[in-house]
Amino acid sequence: MDKLTIIYITLAAITALLLALFQYLYKSKLKSNLKYVLTGLRTISIFCILLLLINPKFESFTYFDEKTTLVIAVDDSESVSYLKQDEKAREVVAALQTNSELKDRFDIQAYSFGKSVSTLDSLNFNERQSNLALALKQFGEVYANQTAPIIVLSDGNQTYGSDYSYIAKGVKQPIYPIILGDSTVHSDLSIKQLNVNRYVYLKNKFPVEIIANYRGNEPINTELKIWSGNVVVFRKVLQLDALKSSEIISTALMANSVGVKTYRVELVALENEKNKVNNVKNFGVEVIDQKTNIALVYDRLHPDLGAFKKAIESNEQRSVSILKPKDVINKINDFQLVILYQPNNNFNSVLKEIKEQKINTFIISGETTSWNLLNQTRDYFKQTITNQTENFQPSLNRNYGTFIVENLDFNSFPPLKSEFGALDILVPHETLLYKSVNGITTEDILLATFEADGTKHAILNGEDIWRWRAQSFINTNSFNNFDEFINKLVQYLSSNKKRKRINIDYKSFYNGNDDVIISAQYFNKTFEFDNSASLSIVLNNKDDESIREVPLLLNNGNYTVDLSGINAGLYDFTIKHNSESISASGSFQILEYNVEQQFLNADITKLKSIAANSNGSAYFPSQTTELINRLLSDNRYKTIQKSTKNIVPLVDWKYLLGLIALSLFIEWFIRKYNGLI
Repeated sequence: MDKLTIIYITLAAITALLLALFQYLYKSKLKSNLKYVLTGLRTISIFCILLLLINPKFESFTYFDEKTTLVIAVDDSESVSYLKQDEKAREVVAALQTNSELKDRFDIQAYSFGKSVSTLDSLNFNERQSNLALALKQFGEVYANQTAPIIVLSDGNQTYGSDYSYIAKGVKQPIYPIILGDSTVHSDLSIKQLNVNRYVYLKNKFPVEIIANYRGNEPINTELKIWSGNVVVFRKVLQLDALKSSEIISTALMANSVGVKTYRVELVALENEKNKVNNVKNFGVEVIDQKTNIALVYDRLHPDLGAFKKAIESNEQRSVSILKPKDVINKINDFQLVILYQPNNNFNSVLKEIKEQKINTFIISGETTSWNLLNQTRDYFKQTITNQTENFQPSLNRNYGTFIVENLDFNSFPPLKSEFGALDILVPHETLLYKSVNGITTEDILLATFEADGTKHAILNGEDIWRWRAQSFINTNSFNNFDEFINKLVQYLSSNKKRKRINIDYKSFYNGNDDVIISAQYFNKTFEFDNSASLSIVLNNKDDESIREVPLLLNNGNYTVDLSGINAGLYDFTIKHNSESISASGSFQILEYNVEQQFLNADITKLKSIAANSNGSAYFPSQTTELINRLLSDNRYKTIQKSTKNIVPLVDWKYLLGLIALSLFIEWFIRKYNGLI
């Protein structure tokens, strides 16, 4: 309470006393001692009322002890069990969690990590990938404002994500790795990396690049072979030693038939080589007979052109030619889809040719679009012309059902510049994106698709979509999600297949550690998306003829099933409705590969470096007691006494109101009883 408030309270007490004395001693004619009682009661009443007007604030302090947080992060991936360190890991975790001194000194928080991080429940060591960088990044963010040493139980062999030694530099916490693995160096051959395109073209050669690696001191001879089935299609003798520990092998193979083709790369194992799993790696390519050719017609340079070309050509099955209107006329039949970027009067001949040849189109409008021309030459839509532009953000229509849309956070995307006014599509259509202004979704179309006269069309009513591609990279550190969205739109527009009531989305083949997720959409007889359907997938393994049926779950507007972890092999599948005779079929192949079994030793050097750089220390499981003693003796982790200051204004003190009411009542009662009222 400050000095000024104390002065006010003193003045209030004097004022209350003087007023009471004036009323009962100076003005009153009472002769008995009763006047002193009434003076006291009136003084109390007036003083309490004045206190409420002054409203002084009282401070109180609550003290408590805060323990240092101790984070235990356990690598739950398959590589730990493959290196026979799973039991040691469990023993170390138990020793840390049950140590009474540690529990008294620290608030212990235990986590496990594989591809993602979760609270530690049980350790199974069955995660197919490990991402230590993600774990360190999340711990650094969660415990940024406190001291929280991090104990990491891992072999240091990361198979997914950024380099954890780089991420660890941004974590402002001491890191104590417990190294799970053998430090003994064994001679080992491995296929370090294999580079190949996913799609190749019939009767063309496709490049294959292989990096072979050797760990050891003695010179060795080995042979690299590439198998197609039971036939060796390439072989090369390699000579490696301690100085020349790796070699890049490049070759080109011929694609002789259409479909998914699988190959096996093999390094002939050394005598007494301990780990032979990493000597073999499978890969696949999908052989296609032709590319989808797309014309991107423009009359004005804009960053959108490059964004569309990059996104579409991220799928190697597609080729984009950027052309002026006059250059596309004579070869328009070479293209399965024509993208018209901001058509103006120079597009008149192109629009007429497209209409005559019945070619699928994708129109992107913007500031320089001639809506007069489009309204006159296109019978499918009409745009209200205002000659004014506005910025509109996208709002996804979750009921859109022409193809599956997922993995994009449209709410975070910047606005597109569009004509101010309604776009009316005069034929049956589906709106994929609505215009949104200040977070309010309108009924105006931003992106829609429709079919008319046996052709397919889409219209994007806005420019600057290059900003969306950039924002997608900011959100996910990858262009993949945006590129997949554009490619699904292009795939729909460039295909003349009839619409089906069940649409499915999957890849023709998956590498062994890929997530195998199949998505589907189901539509009723009027082609409206049905979110109450009961769908299941019947999966047939062609290698052993085993059959299993799994239900599909509704997730973000799509029915999905996660088949990750199933055995490698060739699979046929059918997605069916459980109460209607409607189904859709496909097939895919999973290639044999387990990235967690590619390691022979723990990465001791990297784990020790992150410990040294963070003022921590690295230990082996046998040194757990030393680690515990180090943590208990480190003065950085002492329990801290903290206080909480509470400021309470007097007006919140309900007993004061009771005191005022009580004193006034007693005064009134005494006066009434003695006939003074």
